Amino acid sequence: EMTQPDEIYNLASQSRPAESWSRPIDTLMVNGLGPVRLFDAVRRYKPRCRVFHASSSEMFGQPAAGPQNEQSTFFGAANPYAAAKVYAHQMARIYRQSHGMFIACGILFNHESERRPLHFLSQKVAYGAACAVLGVLDSPDLNERGHPIVREGKLSLGNLDVSRDWGYAPDYVEAMWRMLQLDRPDDFVIGTGRLRSLRDLCAAAYGCVGLDWTDFVVSDPALVRPVETGRNLADPAKARSELGWEPTVTFESMIARMVAAQRQRLVEHLTDKTTMLNQ
Repeated sequence: EMTQPDEIYNLASQSRPAESWSRPIDTLMVNGLGPVRLFDAVRRYKPRCRVFHASSSEMFGQPAAGPQNEQSTFFGAANPYAAAKVYAHQMARIYRQSHGMFIACGILFNHESERRPLHFLSQKVAYGAACAVLGVLDSPDLNERGHPIVREGKLSLGNLDVSRDWGYAPDYVEAMWRMLQLDRPDDFVIGTGRLRSLRDLCAAAYGCVGLDWTDFVVSDPALVRPVETGRNLADPAKARSELGWEPTVTFESMIARMVAAQRQRLVEHLTDKTTMLNQ
């Protein structure tokens, strides 16, 4: 009751679809019930507060056709993470319609940046490219199985044929803010409208440091999801027309920034380690 915000941006989640298989109950509590608790608190204590809720392209699962837009109402969730997101998304609509609340949902396609934690796929690839160009054969950082992310000079990934619509996170945050400046709440698909495979991502990451990714990346069947999300592609036409929103950072520039950040972090780590050994 003491806090009386005018805008709330709900980005909190168990944010790893792959991990949701081992933590389905935790994922439901955080990604599904957490937003509903927030909506109800706003309804009770600050009903005129504007709320942004982060929905996910994972909700579409394995669509028969694409690209996906705001009218693509069939949600074929392919993992517990996506199922929890569907529940929260539908509850946002119910609270909006039943209580007249301002709740806007951004159906966000994959968004990356230099700040991504290392357990995300895109950041692992950026990290792998940084290790390769620096000659790091066994990385100091470990993957979810407790092994070096880069081991004996190789980065292990899952299904290299998966495709995603990857965009730059700061661009997506701009879209979030614009949603809450509208006269009425609505839902918006936010993405680039360009589909790229994991192979494309690897080629961009290793290519920006002058290397051939096929010399450093291997596919590990143990890292393949039990059910893989389909070739989801955003149709951001509504965001363009009603929000005046466009992505400003290209896929190649985004990946180059991520590789540069990981390279700098590794250089600092290796420098610190050398300093400690020389003391």
